[in-house]
Amino acid sequence: MSDHEEVETIVEQRSRYDGVAVLVPCFNEELTVADVVRDFRAALPGAVVYVYDNNSTDGTAARARDAGAVVRSAALKGKGNVVRRMFADAEADIVIMVDGDATYDASVAPLMVDLIGIGGNDLVNASRVPVHGAAYPRGHELGNRLLSGIVKSLFSRQVEDMLSGYKAMSRRFVKSFPVFSSGFEIETEITVHALELRIDVAEVSTEYCERPAGSESKLSTYRDGFRISRLIASLVRQSRPLLFYSAIGTVLCVACLALGLPLVTTFLHTHKVPRLPTAVLVVGLMVLAALSFTMALVVDAVTRSRREGKMLRYLAIAGPLTAKGTEATSGVEAPSPPRIPEPAEPGDRGPD
Repeated sequence: MSDHEEVETIVEQRSRYDGVAVLVPCFNEELTVADVVRDFRAALPGAVVYVYDNNSTDGTAARARDAGAVVRSAALKGKGNVVRRMFADAEADIVIMVDGDATYDASVAPLMVDLIGIGGNDLVNASRVPVHGAAYPRGHELGNRLLSGIVKSLFSRQVEDMLSGYKAMSRRFVKSFPVFSSGFEIETEITVHALELRIDVAEVSTEYCERPAGSESKLSTYRDGFRISRLIASLVRQSRPLLFYSAIGTVLCVACLALGLPLVTTFLHTHKVPRLPTAVLVVGLMVLAALSFTMALVVDAVTRSRREGKMLRYLAIAGPLTAKGTEATSGVEAPSPPRIPEPAEPGDRGPD
């Protein structure tokens, strides 16, 4: 290849990723952040790498800046708070979010970009394939499978690695996503938001490496697992209120019947109510059950209205834009890994 052709290729590659931003939330990642910045700048020429420093006490910001990143700060501690700031600042057509611990493979980033820009997806999740057993502790893997299974049962769509910190998103997804989480449960919230709106989601596999020696994980298996479980319970209440409150009402009804049937049987035979406190409790449980079923209907109607509002905000923003020059330089269509299957709506019929 001549020097002129090489220069043209470099210019085309840089033009291809002009509308891409890589967002890296960091807290005390001095040992790894420079490698992350260099790897993604090499994988996505022309993309801008932003490192958001979350009150680090080491040289994270200086190392990131020396490696060529744009360094910004996020004052509120916690990954969810950092992501909220990153999404508010982001003005790119395609956003890649990745942790700053050098455990993710930057070489799959171009594919993730193409699946947004050409493939039309709004979210691409990178499913981790551990290179070494120590890279993915068994407790984390078990918790991930459990939580992913719960989300699948709620939304009838499977995401293999819901807790992956490596994701690509379209502009309209980022700008229509209300971030409420403050910590590591943010990945769960991102995934559930996409599944709730029934938008196009794809998943690719990527190698997951062990942290370099001296680098410590900020994730606590039990503490963050509890927080994610609590978030899922909250999301069930908000996203599936008919199921949530009906389940509570059903439990109350069962308790009411278990306590009340003996009283009714006794009353039919003796015409007396020997256990008045129990009778009062049964009446109270039945009232609460009726209120739960009523609340299920009311909150479900409100939730549908809120979901329509989210969808309208999502649709008001331009869809996934083809990265400038992508079609001209690639010459082929982007690979299309299986998307997360859509659940069938009740009453759906095939073509006549």
